[in-house]
Amino acid sequence: MPWQVSVHHQGNERHPVVVIDEFADAERFREDASFLSFSAVGPHYPGVRAPVAHRMLAPLLDQLEPIVRDVFGPGQLQIVDAFYSLVTTPPERLAAIQRLPHFDEVSLSRLALLHFLSPDETSGTGFYRHRATGMEAVESNRLAAYREALDADLRRHGLPGPGYIAGDTPIFEQVALHQGRFNRALLYRSSTLHCAHIPDGIPLAADPLRGRLTVNTFLDLRP
Repeated sequence: MPWQVSVHHQGNERHPVVVIDEFADAERFREDASFLSFSAVGPHYPGVRAPVAHRMLAPLLDQLEPIVRDVFGPGQLQIVDAFYSLVTTPPERLAAIQRLPHFDEVSLSRLALLHFLSPDETSGTGFYRHRATGMEAVESNRLAAYREALDADLRRHGLPGPGYIAGDTPIFEQVALHQGRFNRALLYRSSTLHCAHIPDGIPLAADPLRGRLTVNTFLDLRP
């Protein structure tokens, strides 16, 4: 089925998010994930992951390139990392860093591709503005100022309480929420401040056929 593509420029800084429906052969990815072993990878993701074979993604990157060229500029897409991901951490057990919006990379050449693979998908991805600085993305030239301001905010307001972030907070303002949908993909710059939107009651199962399954692909746009 042909892709259904829309481009959203959001917030004061107008960072683009590309939404693509009917993105891939979703059942092929789900079946592949069902045979893999998942485990925790690093302190940031609130769940477990398993690697995605790059050959599964290569044909999709070929289709993405003209969209990327129009929205993000010229270059050749290369995969940096790709994971199947399952959110499994209960809200009350989230680490402090998992209760704040985050950015994945400070380089403007890095892009994030999120593919939703749960048939009963109710989650999504929220994008945020840091109130004190007005930043909606953190590139290398902003990193030091952002960290300093965020540290001051946390001293003033304290750490957020247990739970997945959902909407505005004293430190961050939500500028957009993109609802997940089965076989929908979101493409955005890795430097944008964002966080998974995990509503109450969502299954936090470690089984890829029952849990909140996504493919998280990190791309580099090279000259």
